[in-house]
Amino acid sequence: MSSFQIIVGSMLGGTEYVAEACEESLVELGHDVTLHLSPDLSNIATQNQTWLICTSTHGAGDYPDNLLPFIDQLTSTTIDLSSTKYMVIGIGDSNYDTFCLAAKNIDKLIESKGCERLITIKTFDMTLDIDPEEEAQAWLLTNKDQL
Repeated sequence: MSSFQIIVGSMLGGTEYVAEACEESLVELGHDVTLHLSPDLSNIATQNQTWLICTSTHGAGDYPDNLLPFIDQLTSTTIDLSSTKYMVIGIGDSNYDTFCLAAKNIDKLIESKGCERLITIKTFDMTLDIDPEEEAQAWLLTNKDQL
């Protein structure tokens, strides 16, 4: 099975719950999983990794504060990330025109670094009556053959 690095961007903690639910599902599927609440590229960028980025959007489409150092590192890195596969989950509120913009931006940034997207970005709208933890787990199980 794969080695997953779950990279979390969260301001208020809700996205952490989604990431932890994803961790639980991935472990149940037999994957090795490490959760990063303060992600550091030097600890994550190793060969043959799969990244699952779970992030909310803050302010006017900004990254959560805990994700900013990772974004800066990723933007400026010259590390070969071509063996890295990834997926992105965005948590947001569709009442804002910046709905899940941080997730959409990190998706583009990671792709621009040569990483391989496994599954199209998944966004969760918190204005709907959903349990994002359950929805994220269902999304992973639906796509388990691509992991």
